[in-house]
Amino acid sequence: MRALQPDTSSYTIPPPLTKRSQQKRTLILAAAIRYFAEHGYESSRVGDIAAELGIAKGSVFQHFGSKDGLFLEAYKESVKQIPGYLEAPEEVKNKGFFALLRHRLENAATTREQHQVHYAVMLLGNYGSDMNIKKRIGRFLSQEDPLGLKAFVQMGLDRGELRRDVDADLIASIVESTVERFQDSLTMSETHPDLFHISSNGHGKGNTQRIDEFILVLRGALGAVQAAKAS
Repeated sequence: MRALQPDTSSYTIPPPLTKRSQQKRTLILAAAIRYFAEHGYESSRVGDIAAELGIAKGSVFQHFGSKDGLFLEAYKESVKQIPGYLEAPEEVKNKGFFALLRHRLENAATTREQHQVHYAVMLLGNYGSDMNIKKRIGRFLSQEDPLGLKAFVQMGLDRGELRRDVDADLIASIVESTVERFQDSLTMSETHPDLFHISSNGHGKGNTQRIDEFILVLRGALGAVQAAKAS
């Protein structure tokens, strides 16, 4: 049986980038990441990024299509530089899902400090972009899983630490939405109090206590019954 071939009658497959073109694209993307991190999305202009590189604005559009397209690629590249859920010392990984989670949260400030520019762009995409960009970001995170979230959840399931009566994709979605925001709040609640609000009961608590409470709640919601009782 002959293999199906893609129907190319309605579109043109772009030619592969030459080495020079790829180098130019890389330079534009690196400059854009720095510019978005420093100025934010709304205040960043493609013309200013092009001027910084000494190239025509049209060259940027040629490679990325639009300002949204440029930012999306800047976001993708930035997220890929952030340590994934399973990137931890072996002794931590051997302790399992919740130990890895604690390690990630306890090192949130260090991660932000070591990846300041990329972290800033990631935050822009997560909190400071419009719905159209957020939809494209959501597709990227779901399809490419740059932080290894699915493998992290699967590890927890394989070790018997997470409940199996809940769909794995739902567990991943809960972890992504709660853990990432809580992690950001650990390092940014003082500089962005309107975005990361801490209730009056939370003031005065150190990060260690807040992390303890967060993991307690998450374990109670997602932990396997025996694991939850053991804790």
